[in-house]
Amino acid sequence: MIIKAVESAIGYAFDIDDRLLQALTHRSYGVPNNERLEFLGDSILNCVIAEALFERFKDIREGDLSRLRANLVRQDTLYGIAQTLGIGARLRLGEGEMKSGGNRRPSILADAVEAIIGAIFLDGGFVAAREVILRLYAPYLDTLDPRLSGKDAKTALQEHLQGRRLQLPQYQLHAVRGEAHAQEFEVECMIAELGIATVGCGSSRRAAEQEAAQRAFELASKK
Repeated sequence: MIIKAVESAIGYAFDIDDRLLQALTHRSYGVPNNERLEFLGDSILNCVIAEALFERFKDIREGDLSRLRANLVRQDTLYGIAQTLGIGARLRLGEGEMKSGGNRRPSILADAVEAIIGAIFLDGGFVAAREVILRLYAPYLDTLDPRLSGKDAKTALQEHLQGRRLQLPQYQLHAVRGEAHAQEFEVECMIAELGIATVGCGSSRRAAEQEAAQRAFELASKK
């Protein structure tokens, strides 16, 4: 049941189910676990995203490409993908880790996504892994704005609004979920003059504000 649910979410059917099961196994559960698969998946993810950026943005310098890639492969982005896929409910965790909310911890969820990518690579090869990565990252790549390269989203949004002589955005903390060591923050970014209100989530208040700001920037750029 776990295998089929994850396969359906990622859009890939494994030839060897044990590979996916290992990718979903945290070290607290036992051996074999997903640590080595995470290492492998991280490298493949970086390669695929680097290629995608290289092909998509042909006039951007190396340093800016590196910053765009870093933003796409960081923990908060992977955590968001894991939440979309419902990975937390399918993780195999030790009893202590489960009781402490490990299935909601951003680092564990992000690592699991990388491990799944590594498992796909072993099961179906680079092309299969690339297809899954590009499918999972399509919402991020399709809305990626190179103007944010080298700047955090809050700064880019502020400069955009100042250039149009509009009031600066307001940020409001909506919710904090989870235990102290595995919290998820939800923040709203509001631009009253443009009628924009976006919500961001992250493992810290700053990360949540950045996500909300990026979504607000994308909307504000179209108005």
